[in-house]
Amino acid sequence: MTIACPIPALESADLTSAIEATRASVGLPVGARIVAAMSGGVDSSVVAALLHVAGYEVIGVTLQLYDHGQALKKTGACCAGQDIHDARVAAEKIGIAHYVLDYESRFRDSVIEEFADSYLRGETPVPCIRCNQTVKFRDLLDVARDLGAEAMATGHYVERADTGNRIEMRRAIDKSRDQSYFLFATTSEQLDFLRFPLAQIPKPQVRDIARQLGLNIAHKPDSQDICFVPEGKYTNLIDRLRPQGRETGEIVHIDGRVLGQHEGIIGYTIGQRRGLNIAVGEPLFVIRLEAETRRVIVGPREALLTKALILKETNWLGDEDSLQAAAEKALPVRARVRSTRPPIPAHLAFEAGALKIVFADGEEGVAPGQACVLYDAEDEDRVLGGGFIERTQPLLSDTSISA
Repeated sequence: MTIACPIPALESADLTSAIEATRASVGLPVGARIVAAMSGGVDSSVVAALLHVAGYEVIGVTLQLYDHGQALKKTGACCAGQDIHDARVAAEKIGIAHYVLDYESRFRDSVIEEFADSYLRGETPVPCIRCNQTVKFRDLLDVARDLGAEAMATGHYVERADTGNRIEMRRAIDKSRDQSYFLFATTSEQLDFLRFPLAQIPKPQVRDIARQLGLNIAHKPDSQDICFVPEGKYTNLIDRLRPQGRETGEIVHIDGRVLGQHEGIIGYTIGQRRGLNIAVGEPLFVIRLEAETRRVIVGPREALLTKALILKETNWLGDEDSLQAAAEKALPVRARVRSTRPPIPAHLAFEAGALKIVFADGEEGVAPGQACVLYDAEDEDRVLGGGFIERTQPLLSDTSISA
């Protein structure tokens, strides 16, 4: 069961200042056509409303990403069921055109299938990044251009800064809501077309703006689960899509002892302690998942520490010509391996044709399949890009990088 987080009290927002900030963030003449991506939540609805009252020609577009019928009564999600209805109601209240596009097949192929395959590879995927990377910031941007828009705006909490020489991505002013980790794969070309009007507005004020503009979703709870996973039970989805993920295997201590059996590696994630169903008199954590041998490797907490990692599917937004060029200079960065962890000191390296992130003091709980997002070492709010974690090297071992 999903338990919704308490909704914060509304903080008074200066609507006039918010409108001025919207015009500044858009940087286009009043009257320009802008597509607003509307998920049915408070953030994207407020973005569409602010753009409209700021004088832009706004077209709202909502994507239906998974089965509409199954999602009719699901709350705390987006892009289906009640949320599509809420987007329609918001667009009507604002007074803008609104379209719903059926992207179920694209979303299934680009996000859901990849999500299931990633778990079979022993990885821990981040489907929200894949969704932004493919369906939203690739396919939907094409729709916006086809509609003759000069920009597309979203309700993400991240800043787009035009320095004159380049467009930068930066963390939002409300660090508790910052979504830069989930948007690292946004390319420079996409960033040039995108706008994020909420970058300078704290979430409680966004809710107050919704109230002032008469939007009935002002108190709507935020999304809590992966949108396409019923009740947050991702294993049920994978059991249906990839039943081979339930093949049994051994639970093995890093010293080689076989401690027990498991019922499928899809039920385990790096850093997991509870639910291992083994008792050896010491706290043990999942250190590694070996998909080919179907082994779950466990060990003490210190074995979770990671010295370095290899990146794949990289994206670069920094000053150097490429991530490889920056790595060849051993560029200092701050690296973030989970959305819930802070960026920590590291440096880039390029070895044997692979891009490597080397941590200054090690990092804990690094899982293949997750993203490693890079920030400027001197300006921690600036996003330099990143990639998906392919494999890792433990801090307490001199062995070569292993899966």
